[in-house]
Amino acid sequence: MRHYLLHGLAYLLALSSAALVATHVRAEDGGLEVRIGYLAWEPARGPLLSNVIPEPEDAGLRGAELAITDSNSTGRFLKHRYELSATRTAAPAELLDKARTLHGEGLRLFVVNAPAEQVLQLADALPDSLLFNAGSADDALRGAQCRANLLHSLPSRAMLADALAQFLATRRWQHWLLVSGQHPDDLAYAAALRRAAGRFGAKIVEEKPWSFDNDQRRSAQAEMPLFTQASEYDVVLVADERGDFGEYLPYNTWYPRPVVGTQGLTPTGWHKTVETYGAAQLQKRFEALAGRWMNDRDFAAWIAVRSIASAVTRLRSTDPTTIRTLALSADLPLDGFKGRKLSYRDWDGQLRQPIPLVHPRALVSTSPQDGFLHPVSELDSLGFDRPESACRQFAAAN
Repeated sequence: MRHYLLHGLAYLLALSSAALVATHVRAEDGGLEVRIGYLAWEPARGPLLSNVIPEPEDAGLRGAELAITDSNSTGRFLKHRYELSATRTAAPAELLDKARTLHGEGLRLFVVNAPAEQVLQLADALPDSLLFNAGSADDALRGAQCRANLLHSLPSRAMLADALAQFLATRRWQHWLLVSGQHPDDLAYAAALRRAAGRFGAKIVEEKPWSFDNDQRRSAQAEMPLFTQASEYDVVLVADERGDFGEYLPYNTWYPRPVVGTQGLTPTGWHKTVETYGAAQLQKRFEALAGRWMNDRDFAAWIAVRSIASAVTRLRSTDPTTIRTLALSADLPLDGFKGRKLSYRDWDGQLRQPIPLVHPRALVSTSPQDGFLHPVSELDSLGFDRPESACRQFAAAN
């Protein structure tokens, strides 16, 4: 506990000193200049066995750019001007160097799209700054490895798994076959699914690790039915974040059962098929800017920048301390076109948000599902609730 308290005190002292640098950056006309850094590094994915439709290389960046445009549209009436300083690198060491350069130029507000290890490096290297994690779903970042200066606009794996498990519970599909890849991210996703099974009363009848390296485009019809032989199950859950094999499970399982998880019916932070509550207008603005569909990384970066802009509008300040305090309160006006007011949890910095459940061409459902109640917010039925949280630095810094 003493370790966490010291970390929290150090964080508060660092933010206090940052206020002297970044609280009010005034333009010549008396307006407020709001500079936000965007830091991105995506590790090489290696040769994929399912690579027909590649992921966009600018995922995240385009969402941040749209949010800057949106923020300048509303901010001009208050003479608030928003600027994005974007850095995308091929090496994590270079990303850290670029972040320190931006920090030296006075930036104290950052959106980060990077794996968990790099997110932690940046949070520790910039203790007087406020960072929004828009790229890593790692549960440890919200738990034992949380940082007081780090908020999360991307849903965690636990939130995604709980959203899926709630839907399966409403359908009474409670007997699961779990198939997982062997990459660390796949294993982490599988762990989140196991946790969700325990929370919502499902039974994993068997787990099957995927350890093959052959190209399923040529052999899925013959091999997948044999691979998915097991005690009878209601649904196949797949943990394949890279997309090595999961695309070939639907319609090729031993029993004719739905496939859900990273492929098939998928829980995600955002998708093209989300259109209600004004989302269609956001989708159109994004497509006009980027020339493609908005994905979950784009939305996470967009809502991170909009979180900053909403706080700046309310506070008339770019001080990271006061922005963080407002973001973790119930007073931040934050609309994410998801039908509910969004807010950040004050015990781990995670953005509360509904989770769409989609297949490639349609929205199937949205969690939390009806009937899953919570004493504070039904959104807290997704992911780690306050009593379950292993995050201690937030408690020390709040």
